[in-house]
Amino acid sequence: MQAQDIERLIEERLPGARAVVRGADGVHFEAVVISTAFAGHSLLQQHRLVYGALGDRLEREAIHALALKTYTPDAWQRQQSSDSRDDQNL
Repeated sequence: MQAQDIERLIEERLPGARAVVRGADGVHFEAVVISTAFAGHSLLQQHRLVYGALGDRLEREAIHALALKTYTPDAWQRQQSSDSRDDQNL
């Protein structure tokens, strides 16, 4: 499975989601997922929503690792603002 396939599955099956997935070896991936569906959910619940969107593909496609960072749109904006301020302090 390729990173683009994982992005597509997440975005198709998790309403309003935007996913960016990276991984060069086909079995280890990192994903940033932004979705309004995460509002009011704990981090664990957010990750379960993403895994639910992928269904059994994680096992069938022999994906060994998927590191997730999940954000609501508001949390993502705050994160980006914080990163900008940190870069200016370097």
